[in-house]
Amino acid sequence: MFVNILNKKIIYTMPTNLELKIKIDNQENLYKQIEKIDAAFVKSIHQRDIYFKHDCGLLKLRVQDENAELIYYDRNETGDRFSNYSILLVDKKNGEEFLSNILTVEIIVEKLRKLYMYKNTRIHIDEVKNLGLFMEFETLVLTSKEEAEAEFNELVKLLNVDLNNQIRSSYRNLLTQK
Repeated sequence: MFVNILNKKIIYTMPTNLELKIKIDNQENLYKQIEKIDAAFVKSIHQRDIYFKHDCGLLKLRVQDENAELIYYDRNETGDRFSNYSILLVDKKNGEEFLSNILTVEIIVEKLRKLYMYKNTRIHIDEVKNLGLFMEFETLVLTSKEEAEAEFNELVKLLNVDLNNQIRSSYRNLLTQK
C-alpha cells in the first residue's frame, strides 16, 4: 500500500495490476515462445495460498520460500482485468497458525510457480495441485493504465494468447467450484 500526503491529508492507494489467466495445453510450446521474447527467468517458487473467508475481495496468506505475506485483493472478475491489492509481510514461523486462530480458512491452494519477467510484467507458469497448468500475466501499472495496457497487449500478441480463453477466476474460485 502506498501512502501519499496531499494538503496534510493522508491518502492510501493500493498498487494496481492488469491480469490474465489462461489454461495451458502445450507447455513445451509455451516455453519456446517465452524464450523467443527474451523474458528473464527469475526463479521457481513453491507457494501455499491459504484463503480466508472474507466478505469483500480476497484475503490470503501466501507462504513461500523464506517468507509469508497477507494479501488483500480487490478484483472485478466479470469486468476489466485490473485489480488492486495490498501486501502485509507476516512472520512465516507462526503467521499461519495465528491467522487461522482468528479467521476461518476457506481453502488452501498449492502450486509450483515458475516466474519470468518481461519489462513490467510478471509471467507465471503455475502448476496448481488439483487444477493443472496455467499461465498468468501481471502487468504492474506504474504511470498509467494505458501504458500498462500497451505492454500487456504487446505480450498477448508476442505469445499468441487467445483472450477468448482467459479465465477470470482466482485459483480459489476454480477449486471451490470443482
